Amino acid sequence: MTGKDGGHVASRFLRATGRHATIEADTLVPGSYILSIGGAEQSHVNLANPADIFYEYLRRIGHVVDLVAEPGRAVDALHLGAGALTLARYIQATRPGSNQYAVELERELLDFVLQKLPMPDGTRLTAHIADAREALAELPAQLLFDVVILDIFSGPEAPEHIARREFYEEAAQRLRPGGVLIVNVGDEPALTLVRSQVAALRQAMTDVAAFAESGMFEGRYPGNIILVGTRNRWPAEWTRELLARGPHPAAVLSGVDLDRISD
Repeated sequence: MTGKDGGHVASRFLRATGRHATIEADTLVPGSYILSIGGAEQSHVNLANPADIFYEYLRRIGHVVDLVAEPGRAVDALHLGAGALTLARYIQATRPGSNQYAVELERELLDFVLQKLPMPDGTRLTAHIADAREALAELPAQLLFDVVILDIFSGPEAPEHIARREFYEEAAQRLRPGGVLIVNVGDEPALTLVRSQVAALRQAMTDVAAFAESGMFEGRYPGNIILVGTRNRWPAEWTRELLARGPHPAAVLSGVDLDRISD
């Protein structure tokens, strides 16, 4: 199979969804590859420099992970929705020795990604093929995380058994006292899904903040908003740090400011 530029494209059929996943080289970023599912780009991986994240929303998640512990310190991370493991690669690059768990519903997708885009040497990654909520219940009871990342919501449709308070309460029980739950929500301008998830997270976590390109909060266009649930009060210095790191223009809503996008 060849891509638009004539280069080789690896392909794998995903039985669970009946779609094809493809991986092809990104000709604009040397050493990088693009994962697409059903013809739509899903993930971007820079094998030459895993700490370089191409997609804006993933860079924002990476910046939140940076704040969870002092720079370079290994953490325990749970990824619900594996994709091309871009964030797992980022954590390994910036926090070597971290213990990571990746949960993916599509067995063929995870096998395909690990075969075509191997993880860096030394990566401690345990893969689970399961539904995200079922995986939480199946993990050893004593296993706690510094960060849990949920990246399976795309558009107004979301799995009903996950997009709810009870799921977030179960995820919160998997966090250490200083841990964070990071939820990527892709939504339309009305922000219907974002509003419902902010409300659900607020019932399950001590505090919640939202981080995105500033225009997203004005409902100008579809895109991604990163929701962050904390087990302690949201630190004001995190807002300052995230705004400084971007990508720009950026906005962080917390406290009463978050009320404007909460049901």
